[in-house]
Amino acid sequence: MNIQVCGGHREDAAERGIRAFIHEIIALRHDLHRHPELGFMETRTAAVIARFLLSYGYTVHEGIGGMGVVATLCRGKSTRRLGLRADFDALPIDEQTALPFASSRAGVMHACGHDGHTAVLLAAARYLAESGEFDGTLTLIFQPAEEIGAGAKAMIRDGLFERFPVDAVFGLHKWPNVPAGAFGFIEGPAMASVDKALIRIIGKGGHGAQPHEAVDPVLASASFISALQSIVSRNIDPLDMGVVTVGSIHGGTASNIIPESVELQLTLRAFQPDVRKKLERRLIELARAQAAGFGAEVEIDFRQGFPPVINNAAQTSYVREIARRFFPKETILEGFRPRTASEDFAYMLEKRPGSYVFVGNGESAPLHSPRYRFNDDIIAPAARLWVKLAETYLSSLSTEEAPLR
Repeated sequence: MNIQVCGGHREDAAERGIRAFIHEIIALRHDLHRHPELGFMETRTAAVIARFLLSYGYTVHEGIGGMGVVATLCRGKSTRRLGLRADFDALPIDEQTALPFASSRAGVMHACGHDGHTAVLLAAARYLAESGEFDGTLTLIFQPAEEIGAGAKAMIRDGLFERFPVDAVFGLHKWPNVPAGAFGFIEGPAMASVDKALIRIIGKGGHGAQPHEAVDPVLASASFISALQSIVSRNIDPLDMGVVTVGSIHGGTASNIIPESVELQLTLRAFQPDVRKKLERRLIELARAQAAGFGAEVEIDFRQGFPPVINNAAQTSYVREIARRFFPKETILEGFRPRTASEDFAYMLEKRPGSYVFVGNGESAPLHSPRYRFNDDIIAPAARLWVKLAETYLSSLSTEEAPLR
């Protein structure tokens, strides 16, 4: 299902203005897609972003948190300040799309649409610089290294919100197999936390014909994996969300040898901070108890990842009302549900109120797939949402009072 964003409503200046140069933005997106760069290695990408922003007339600051780019544009006398964020790093994946602008770099691909997020914000940036009507300070945040969960923290540590203060910050992510150009809004937890654990169960190796002389870490690991299922089913409120996944298990070299150890890699996800803490605690308790029950030892390396993305209710309601006012009714998805994937925009929402918006990408391969394709048709409507948010937020008018422009 493809929603025609222009249908059923009166075309406004932003829609006309963005359409006039959208082919240039799409070409830019294809260029970024052809030249992907991994987290904290986005030298070319950051330079391209900065060059375009400078040409639009923004004050541009490079090297924020390593590779981050921040651009500001001030108009009028208002002290109101709005932040809009896009990420721009790629993934270590071999592309399999056969697109004419497919990645030129083996083993690196924009498989999560960050090139599209960047194109959306640059399209909004251009229109707002050329024709935008607002009163206040617009701050555009282009963030590196989202995929490794380090870019937002690095920019924050580098004084992002002290050097470029904002009253609220917004971001977006396109989502596959959601109607193209439709918007999803979620108050409260919108994306899950993600933590990782490396568990090494250490036994005593031996011959498979004489298991009584060994301490079998394979058997202990199998029991531990089964016991893990009780964490969510018996420790977490059924109305809450928790996920514990064993994604990797390695041990042994032959069918008749009991190995010395087995190594497991896990991820844990939750929407609520208290659930996240409980998952960690119960994982560690079970690992120790299960190993001890088989006479084995255990080493635990628990690594905290992203916190959950928790959208501010007031800011989410605000951007939803912007969409309802300026877009056709059918483009606003009712009952859009939280996603159990993770996103380091969570760190920015811990520092400033704001909201993370979802934009449908239409039918496509899953995120992080070598066959994933970003839908260029969604750039214009997503950019227009940012334009309308900026013009309304950086105004003395409410969303109800703001005129159509």
